[in-house]
Amino acid sequence: MTTSSVLITGASTGIGAVYAERFARRGHDLVLVARDKAKLDTLADRLQKEHGISVDVLPADLTQSSDLAKVETRLREDTQIGILINNAGIAQSGNFIEQTPDSIEQLIALNTTALTRLSCAVAPRFAQAGEGSIVNISSVVGLAPEFAMSVYGATKAFVLFLSQGMNIELSPKGVYVQAVLPAGTYTEIWERAGIDLSTLPKMMEVGELVDAALVGFDRRELVTIPPLHNAARWDALDTARQALLSDIKQDEAAERYKTI
Repeated sequence: MTTSSVLITGASTGIGAVYAERFARRGHDLVLVARDKAKLDTLADRLQKEHGISVDVLPADLTQSSDLAKVETRLREDTQIGILINNAGIAQSGNFIEQTPDSIEQLIALNTTALTRLSCAVAPRFAQAGEGSIVNISSVVGLAPEFAMSVYGATKAFVLFLSQGMNIELSPKGVYVQAVLPAGTYTEIWERAGIDLSTLPKMMEVGELVDAALVGFDRRELVTIPPLHNAARWDALDTARQALLSDIKQDEAAERYKTI
């Protein structure tokens, strides 16, 4: 039985690089996507030597249409790729009124548009084959508007919702979709966003985060939240959401809105 290849975005550092290491240990060939070709080449060379696998480097800035299209084509045409890890993403410092149009556009382009388009590129092939996995890196910030990271949190809420919707559509066709929700994790994303790590509470090491996410992956969890210590909390939230939906009657306004 042939082991499928894994395409990982944001693979040069942090969560993506650790995913590459872990899948290399499992004997998977890799396709590594990120902007920094030098870091990708260094990682690819090490993983090939240490694990005897094949690693293709695919430099791309996923906020650029031409680069994004290049990765989409690879996902559509390379039938060896059986797992997509949608990890590439950026954060932002500052509150909502401090954001610039350009920074908002870049954040949405990478965190939501690129992730959605790459998923859409590979999903038809996976569905036709009756197998394949898509892992989308969301965040607990997407559950917490109180954290005052409004645009970033909104992109991560989108990723969670998209993953859940994709699962409903794709799981009957044999495709597994996992949403992973980290909390604060020690990666370069904070420095790139201009956030001083010394101002933040203690966070999770990236290796622990990815190892936990892979336990969820192997168990075929739909939503994996490594820092959530009481799993029943998520179950209760999802149950309450479904109960809320059952109380919606779209043909009539609720009584509380019929009087002033």
